[in-house]
Amino acid sequence: MSVRVEIEEAIALVTIDREQQLNALNIETLRQLEQEITALGMDNGIKAVVVTGAGSKAFVAGADIAEMKDMNEEEALEFSALGHRVFGLIESLPKPVIAAINGYALGGGCELALACDLRFAGEWAKLGQPEIGLGIIPGFGGTRRLARLVGTGKAMELILSGERIDAQNALRLGLVERTYSADELMPKTMDFARGLSKYSLKALRAAKAAIATEDPGLQKEQELFAQLFSGPDQKEGMSAFLERRLPLFKE
Repeated sequence: MSVRVEIEEAIALVTIDREQQLNALNIETLRQLEQEITALGMDNGIKAVVVTGAGSKAFVAGADIAEMKDMNEEEALEFSALGHRVFGLIESLPKPVIAAINGYALGGGCELALACDLRFAGEWAKLGQPEIGLGIIPGFGGTRRLARLVGTGKAMELILSGERIDAQNALRLGLVERTYSADELMPKTMDFARGLSKYSLKALRAAKAAIATEDPGLQKEQELFAQLFSGPDQKEGMSAFLERRLPLFKE
């Protein structure tokens, strides 16, 4: 198996495990990732997901070029559609997903990180969309997601130049939210995920959906806000606040 899932309390740690290939994404790995993410999405016992790569050199160094090299146009379209489907599942997963970027996150690896809700990077990480040097462009949603995060102009610059940037530049651009040392990356990321797991899953799901909506009138936010008053967690959270105690969320 090239995708490992470990469950710790309410946290799922998903590891892309092709260390000898720098965790490059081939068709088999994407299909396994699709299966695992689908299962995690249906598991209400899981409140947060962390995605990382095996080893210390790469998060995901890209799509598997050896597998891609001899693809024809039809096969390339199917491969792109598979990547879009899997990364769309991650983006729409009804719980937070954090990328722990432990090395190279290039091409398809950068696109995987972009599909996550938050990106925490090791100080040694390198990120970028270098596909232009291969005679292609990002094919797993990177053009749109990168532009949303860093702006159209900067996304254009990074994609057209194929430039790789370090973690500090990625932090400055807003491509990642935090950077950590090698000793800190996984412990700090898991601690953050544990913090999320203390909250109501319904509230986490609603927050993610509200942020993702493109509704300019914010009608969706109003609806999601109001819906949370129909369940027990809102009552528990507010009662706990007034009673100066920790809440015990049920949903």
